[in-house]
Amino acid sequence: MTTQNSAKTPEELQGANAALGRKVAALEIEVRLLREMLALARLDRFGPKSEKTPHEQQAGLFNEVEATADVNVPEPETQTVTSYARRKTRGPCTIDLNTLPQEEIVHDLPEEEQVCPACARALHGMGEVVRREIKIIPARMVVVNHVRKKYTCRHCQDNALRTPVLTAPMPSPAFPGSMASASCVAFIIGQKFLDAMPLYRQEKQWARNGVLISRQTMANWVIKGADWLLPIYEKLHRHLLLCAIVKADETCVQVLHEDGRRAQAQSYMWVFRNGRDGPAIVFYCYRPTRAGENAAQCLAGFKGFLQTDGYAGYNLVAGVRHVGCWAHARRKFDEAISVLPAAERRKGGTLAHVGMDYCNELFRVERDLNDHTPEERFAGRLERSKPVLDEFRAWLTEQKPQVLHQSLVAKAITYALNQWDKLVAFLEDGRLDIDNNSSERAIKPFVIGRKNWMFANTPTGADASAVLYSIIETAKENGLRPTAYIEYLFERLPNVTTSALDDLLPWSPSLPASLRSPERHSV
Repeated sequence: MTTQNSAKTPEELQGANAALGRKVAALEIEVRLLREMLALARLDRFGPKSEKTPHEQQAGLFNEVEATADVNVPEPETQTVTSYARRKTRGPCTIDLNTLPQEEIVHDLPEEEQVCPACARALHGMGEVVRREIKIIPARMVVVNHVRKKYTCRHCQDNALRTPVLTAPMPSPAFPGSMASASCVAFIIGQKFLDAMPLYRQEKQWARNGVLISRQTMANWVIKGADWLLPIYEKLHRHLLLCAIVKADETCVQVLHEDGRRAQAQSYMWVFRNGRDGPAIVFYCYRPTRAGENAAQCLAGFKGFLQTDGYAGYNLVAGVRHVGCWAHARRKFDEAISVLPAAERRKGGTLAHVGMDYCNELFRVERDLNDHTPEERFAGRLERSKPVLDEFRAWLTEQKPQVLHQSLVAKAITYALNQWDKLVAFLEDGRLDIDNNSSERAIKPFVIGRKNWMFANTPTGADASAVLYSIIETAKENGLRPTAYIEYLFERLPNVTTSALDDLLPWSPSLPASLRSPERHSV
């Protein structure tokens, strides 16, 4: 039996070796990318959410000595310390209780005890010692009976063919034929949309107070309440479209019963808010999909600056100047840093660190200019931010061909270059912000609420949620107490004409002072 000679030539062995080398290199790259993805997924689930950069890490690219030195600042004087007093770790409580209703309980000596224990003569007052405390009065349910007096004429009753009957007038209620009052429905709405308490929990809360009201009844009241607030919601939309700047964001929501769609399908809640121009407006809009046509429909007629996170669907909004978000650009470099080995992450100097340093310098300029006028901010950006941007663009262009394709730092560089025209648009107007964070903050209450109530049952409920979140968040932005404001609207809307709606908007000076939110204080 003969054996076939399988020996390979040196050239064939070298080719096979080279092929194996290429395969190993490709596998190493794949393993590195997978490790990055795994580290990012772990960080997203278990890691801290803050993207702040330690101050000492920001001096890598921009010389901290040159940036902070000032030859005009005198040297600090020295003095001899003769004693040392330990600094208190906690100061006194600084809560201003004068904004709350006051109640006084006087503790006095009985009249027969108001004598001196030493000489038995009558005592006289010498002041008071006051101890202040906060008293909680839980919600109290009261049945209000609206009694309308009726009158008739005895003379006409005895002598005329018709007897007039007069009934005392009463303001039209928002919920006729229902036990629901304006305060009742406003309270339920506040619990659900402000405090993220779903209706099934409220149902139990009402039951503990001896009132059995089903969540279905509450849901009907909420939807009816949203119907009453629809004119204010539409007014907010019209005012938003007249603004010079609109910011946009979107998040998913699940709607169980929607025609032609599975219960598991993702729908979307869109949020739009204005910038620094005019009174604050936060406008929510429900749509079944994330298609860009939805943004175009919601913003039909708007002409101005549209600031977004770079989602391509917003490109369908025509007639606007698209503005990017540097927070998103910076976040991608932060993600690239977060998956580095601990030693490299602490040491710095990587491409991701350099990209982060550029972004941090832009944000540092913004902090310095934050309290300036739009004109001063515009001039300051051209003087300080534009040179940084020019240098950053050149660095990005130089690094792109050299980085590992599909790595996180490559994605960060590619995102910045692809979005560059939108990212530098904030230089064009001093009223613009460098980021889209305010719209992300505006959508956060909805996201928090969604974690509690999980889904909407029908599109009608989702639309009602959009109306109510718009009213509540706009009220908050304009310094109102949302629940009190909604109760006020329920009392006023059934009794006013369409021409009087402007007086009911959240920024109207005609609103009573009792709706204003007291100044916040912290312990």
